[in-house]
Amino acid sequence: MQLRWREIPLDKNKVDALQQQLRIHPVLCQLLVQRGIETYEQAKAFFRPELNALHDPFLMKDMDKAITRIEQAISKGEKVLIYGDYDVDGTTAVATVYSFFKEFYPNVEYYIPHRYAEGYGISFKSIDYAAANGVSLIIALDCGIKAHDKVDYANSKQIDFIIGDHHLPDATLPDAVAVLDPKRTDCPYPYKELSGCGIGFKLIQAFCQKQHWPLEKCYKYLDLLCLSIGADIVPITGENRILAKHGLDKINTNPSQGLKKLLEVSGLTIPATAEELERNETPQFQLRKKLDITNVVFVLAPRINAAGRMDDARHAVKLLIGEEDDADILEQAFQLNKLNGERKDLDRDITAQALAMIERDEQLMKQNTTVVFQPDWHKGVLGIVASRLTESYYRPTIVLTESAEGILTGSARSVKNFDLYEAIYACREHLIQFGGHQFAAGLTMQKEKISNFSTAFERVVSERITPEHLVPELEIDAVIEPEIITPSFYKILCDMAPFGPGNMKPTFVTKNLQDTGWSKVVKEAHIKFSLRQNSTVIYSGIGFGMADKYQLLKQGSVDVSYHIEQNEWNGKVSLEWMVKDLRSTPTTY
Repeated sequence: MQLRWREIPLDKNKVDALQQQLRIHPVLCQLLVQRGIETYEQAKAFFRPELNALHDPFLMKDMDKAITRIEQAISKGEKVLIYGDYDVDGTTAVATVYSFFKEFYPNVEYYIPHRYAEGYGISFKSIDYAAANGVSLIIALDCGIKAHDKVDYANSKQIDFIIGDHHLPDATLPDAVAVLDPKRTDCPYPYKELSGCGIGFKLIQAFCQKQHWPLEKCYKYLDLLCLSIGADIVPITGENRILAKHGLDKINTNPSQGLKKLLEVSGLTIPATAEELERNETPQFQLRKKLDITNVVFVLAPRINAAGRMDDARHAVKLLIGEEDDADILEQAFQLNKLNGERKDLDRDITAQALAMIERDEQLMKQNTTVVFQPDWHKGVLGIVASRLTESYYRPTIVLTESAEGILTGSARSVKNFDLYEAIYACREHLIQFGGHQFAAGLTMQKEKISNFSTAFERVVSERITPEHLVPELEIDAVIEPEIITPSFYKILCDMAPFGPGNMKPTFVTKNLQDTGWSKVVKEAHIKFSLRQNSTVIYSGIGFGMADKYQLLKQGSVDVSYHIEQNEWNGKVSLEWMVKDLRSTPTTY
């Protein structure tokens, strides 16, 4: 797919001023300024994020009310239910808060709604369960901010709610004892982008502070919090950056038992030696390589998510809580790994079917939207398939299946800077219900309405979308000469991690490069690059899925966009380019 290159604007005065303070390469200062780092003190906080810089949790609106109600429940021996969504953010939030309170208070349990039997968010079924089991306080995490009717129903049964959510609230809030959400218009909490698990973490941090307990009692769950930050794609800025950095450190050195076993079955740890097995010893935890946010997002998170997509998300919570013995925890990890394998098979098969449907439909190929439906597609992978289709045909996409007799359920994904939610809202007359945000949504409709909805959706999107929306954008951080890439330059780049939204891995461009004659296509799909720039110095790189651009190398000079990575092979460490795109020189963008 053709990419539209856009160079991030450069404020040379701010870069020069920062360079005077830091005395590092100007390109590194340029990267920092682009990320809002303009002073020495800001740079120090960025490169050395410290836990003591976390905000006071009592700055969050209603936190005092939440802690008072929890203390009251504990003093009276009330039964408390920790409730959360079935995705990674929800399950890590539940595991964190449940594990914290379970250490000193036995009268607590957890509840995860079943994706297909109950759907997203707080369910009436869960409140009935709570009432039948003597629960008088529910702490809802990663959901509930719009659950007005459910909270009213709970109140009618003398069950109190504490809501800890990070989604955008309505103009009015549910009638709960406390509503913790930094996105409340009346909430003064300084950082607005916490994950759902992040809200849960602030709750237990506040409890520790109120009891004058050491904060290590809540820091022990930072590995789970890091997992939620990566999986929920919240900005890795400000407080999230501090939490993600220290959470990654814990994942790499001393993760919880559940994550250890999940890392083991994922093939990321060094297995026990024959001698250790013979002596029946527990091998020392040792990773094959240091893990980063990418590993969290693409290795750990899918396995946690697979529980809710394919079966029951309580499997994930059981693993993350780790209350069972090692053998049972390992079995839970194997179960999640197996479910993730099944999820990948479904994902691959349904994506192939959907792509074939698009390619066979001449009208659909020409449209600005994709709406595809098959009655037997698995509901748990629709969002993933929608994302895959968006990668192939860069346009707003909806994938639907028949979830009940005559009822279609689907997931929608958008392209950058196009408000998908507003487009779906404009077609609401054809829907039973819908929800979501600018980039992703879920929707339900009657089966006979699909044709009318598809027509309306195409019309609405076509009226609002621009040609620029339909071409994926590649943001360029800096145009550089490759000789500046030294081990010390790369080390500072690494110190800018963890990368993610708000702090993406820097993308560089080097212009006027030539093939040395040794570049080649490997495994029919990828390019192994060997490039030079009017010199004898050779620059190596790899471009995955770029074989169709191989002929550009043979036609003359090229401009190349890339990340810088460290490659280890046969004990030799070197820097190489992870190529994102290339174009013939000259080019303008």
